[in-house]
Amino acid sequence: MGKKVIVMPYDKSWKKAFENIKIELSEVLENLAMSIEHVGSTSVEGLSAKPIIDIDVVIENSLVFESVVEALGKIGYQHEGDLGIPGREAFKYDGKEHLMKHHLYVCAKDSAELKRHLAFRDYLRSHPEAVSEYSHVKEEGAKLYPDNMDKYMEYKSPVIQKIYKRIGIDS
Repeated sequence: MGKKVIVMPYDKSWKKAFENIKIELSEVLENLAMSIEHVGSTSVEGLSAKPIIDIDVVIENSLVFESVVEALGKIGYQHEGDLGIPGREAFKYDGKEHLMKHHLYVCAKDSAELKRHLAFRDYLRSHPEAVSEYSHVKEEGAKLYPDNMDKYMEYKSPVIQKIYKRIGIDS
């Protein structure tokens, strides 16, 4: 049995959940981060999503990365590597029960993966018809493949590819 696929209608509390995580990150990262971005489906008003906040911490370049790893370590985050996606360093955590479940990534400001995340988010934020289409596909995929994350991801892939094509990003 695979990982459960749970897709929910947009919840306005996700914005506040991101802000709570951002505050905690900002306190420890101080001037190491250029910005802390809410990305992924929970960052788009009206978009159905898995209830997990995606966050990109944007840094100047790799020269500050070790300091970022050290700072995040002080509040319970451990570096996991790029998990097969160059330009995006993943972090896992323990002891964050007071925060909504989230995925934390650190990206250099010129990272192609960061640019993809921001372009995708910004496109959806300004195209309600794309939000509607993508929400429908995600909800359908979750119904069709409630226990198979890989099949769910495969099912929604054509819509993602269509959006990437519209915004001029190679997938």
